[in-house]
Amino acid sequence: MDYQPVIVKVHPRPSSSKSSPEARYWRQFKHPVFVKEYAPVTAVHFSPTKPHRYAVTAATRVQLYAPRTQKVTKTISRFKDVARSGSIRADGKLLVAGDDTGLIQVFDINSRAILRTFDSHKQPVHVTKFSSLAPTQILSCSDDTTVRIWDVPSQSCITTFTSHTDYVRSGQSSTSSPHLYLTGSYDATVRLFDSRSGQCEMVMSSAGSSNSGNIPVEQVLMFPSGTVAVSSAGPILRVWDLVAGGRCVRALSNHQKTVTALAFDSTASRLLSGGLDHMVKVYDVSTYKVVHTMRYPAPVLCLAVSPDETHIAAGMTDGTLSVRRRNPKASEAQSDASLAAAVLRSGTFETFLGGALPAIGQGTVKGKIKAKPLGDVNEFRIESRRAKRLKGYDKLLKHFKYSAALDSVLRKHVPPTTAFALIQELIHRDGLQIALAGRDDVLLEPVLRVLVKHVTDPRFGKMVCDVAGLVIQMYTPILGQSPLIDTLFLRLRKKVQAELRFQKEIRRTKGALDMIFSAVASTSLPLR
Repeated sequence: MDYQPVIVKVHPRPSSSKSSPEARYWRQFKHPVFVKEYAPVTAVHFSPTKPHRYAVTAATRVQLYAPRTQKVTKTISRFKDVARSGSIRADGKLLVAGDDTGLIQVFDINSRAILRTFDSHKQPVHVTKFSSLAPTQILSCSDDTTVRIWDVPSQSCITTFTSHTDYVRSGQSSTSSPHLYLTGSYDATVRLFDSRSGQCEMVMSSAGSSNSGNIPVEQVLMFPSGTVAVSSAGPILRVWDLVAGGRCVRALSNHQKTVTALAFDSTASRLLSGGLDHMVKVYDVSTYKVVHTMRYPAPVLCLAVSPDETHIAAGMTDGTLSVRRRNPKASEAQSDASLAAAVLRSGTFETFLGGALPAIGQGTVKGKIKAKPLGDVNEFRIESRRAKRLKGYDKLLKHFKYSAALDSVLRKHVPPTTAFALIQELIHRDGLQIALAGRDDVLLEPVLRVLVKHVTDPRFGKMVCDVAGLVIQMYTPILGQSPLIDTLFLRLRKKVQAELRFQKEIRRTKGALDMIFSAVASTSLPLR
């Protein structure tokens, strides 16, 4: 009879955010690079075009960094006061920034020359952004309570919105319509403006909700579809349905302090929020549940994700710029390259038909396919099966080397399911006592460490108690001879006592809940 390998039982594991695919993805952003500025970093913006340089605004200058080296490539310091909201245009050639004097300047990134200047604002300008659909227009939001739309070629103001009654510290142009603009103000309102009418078309306010008060709106962000917007006021995030007239459909309170930064990933399927509580939280926009949390050393003021999702940049109040990097997989790079090549090869007519032009001037190489042998239809063939290769512990069990088999599964890289499957097999063979016998303190240590680690695991708790009882029975005479073994026995005892207290508390809680449920059920019964 052939040897039957050890069957490793698959136990259901409780869901854990640390081991979820989402958490594993965001943990790939590691090796943070910290760059120290001499003033708070108030804005970070990635260029939409490759190589995705990013502009960092701090004090009286805007610096451009190379994403590969994290080194400064350009410094623009032609500001009379504190610079604000350095933003790069979609083509990566122009940069716009405001300052605390109310001046707005447009720079050529390569030469750093001032191309345009707008000086109609009389107080600090905290928001300057190029329109995503109209590259020659600029949105500006100022502490003089006005929102202005500027035309770069004519160097003139196209539209001025005056509906806000307090500082306007956040704003964005719509990515679905070149005429719509979303702004947030310290008057506790989020407003949607239309440049065609020059009026405010929608007002969203949380003043009607309980315990909200007039909390200033720090940030606003509009989804690429243009139908949903997100705003932050204090520690609360609110989701607004613009199609339904600005109705608040969700309020999220996962931060402990004011939320100061909002950003999307490249697909807008994940929302990132940063706050003064040193936290950056990642939300799944389909459920608005937090799927990952990142901690920073200081309060976060601004946040940005690179378009290729390889960098997360965050600016903090102590002047620190943190850049977390992720190395994309080779499959991601290949898929992007193949998609770009397909777009270049496709023609108008072929694209309409759903196809693409063939690669001109390139030969095709057929894959090597092993030819199947042809024979008589009525011929009987005996199937040849390759013998399965045994694991190391199975080979040792096959030769009845129980102690060595147990040692082989007590190593760090072996999952506990495998270790306890082998222990179960030893119990069935009546070989567990043989495997545990004759061990000194060096060989007994890994056994005790496994017991201590998994004694509270509901998957293995019963088996750990059985093995621990056998180990105590066999090695009681040697207690007191090795300080390490004595310490491990004491740790095992403390964990068992703590687990017993926990189980008693659960039973008390269960009894209390049963009484509450029965009381509720009795009061809800209809009277006859």
